[in-house]
Amino acid sequence: MGAKAFFFFALLSFSAVSLRAAFAEDEEDPGLVMNFYKDACPQAEDIIREQSCDASLLLDSTRRILSEKETDRSFGLRNFRYLDTIKEAVERECPGVVSCADILVLSARDGIVSLGGPYIPLKTGRRDGRKSRADVIEQYLPDHNESISVVLERFAAMGIDTPGVVALLGAHSVGRTHCVKLVHRLYPEVDPVLNPDHVEHMLHKCPDSIPDPKAVQYVRNDRGTPMILDNNYYRNILDNKGLLIVDHQLATDKRTKPYVKKMAKSQDYFFKEFARAITILSENNPLTGNKGEIRKQCNVANKLH
Repeated sequence: MGAKAFFFFALLSFSAVSLRAAFAEDEEDPGLVMNFYKDACPQAEDIIREQSCDASLLLDSTRRILSEKETDRSFGLRNFRYLDTIKEAVERECPGVVSCADILVLSARDGIVSLGGPYIPLKTGRRDGRKSRADVIEQYLPDHNESISVVLERFAAMGIDTPGVVALLGAHSVGRTHCVKLVHRLYPEVDPVLNPDHVEHMLHKCPDSIPDPKAVQYVRNDRGTPMILDNNYYRNILDNKGLLIVDHQLATDKRTKPYVKKMAKSQDYFFKEFARAITILSENNPLTGNKGEIRKQCNVANKLH
């Protein structure tokens, strides 16, 4: 997965800190604002753009705590080194000013554009968390095998409505799905709801019922435009070519199907709802003000640096 696609999907995995209960408000805390770094580090966004939530997704595991990025849910998220490269560049310009959380969000914003998606103005001013807990991911992040009801409920808890959920899952338009995540639909028997024309390709790409998790075995989410964020995903799932169970449910459940059909017809509508949902997601209970810290290195909290 390329750098831009990585940042995009990292944002959509909505790092666990964004899902924790909100802290008490600080009267002097401006929260998230547009152009937060315009005075303290005016070149920050340009540096991030050229190089390429509280960023708890980026933290390494410790001896006592399994981090988010080490869980099965985060399988396939790689290229974390790109964050280190950007962080180093920003630190050279403005030491100790720009958080890893904001670097992740701004890189995702720019990654969406580079993949053909809309430019989404996103606020900054996040601080970095000091802990990353895998169990928080299990509690809040819906799995691809969850029912669509669970998916809708989890996102609704963050203020994202049904069309917003349908739009966010449009991120499956880009990139690939590893075989370990979809072989249950192929073995021991092929899921009968899959489009027969697509099954042959899936079996070719995933020839083993128990794939080697270290092997790079995958199926492109969208064979037509695999690295373009567009509404082709919705046409695919209406044609029973969705790779994951959640893709199929999205196209068949009575609560979501009307929005799938509308987005399949109108990319403008898809982008509008996608931008709205991403904005809500990016502003969900961040650490701001004097909460958290500005990490010196994105993969470890400062006390461990």
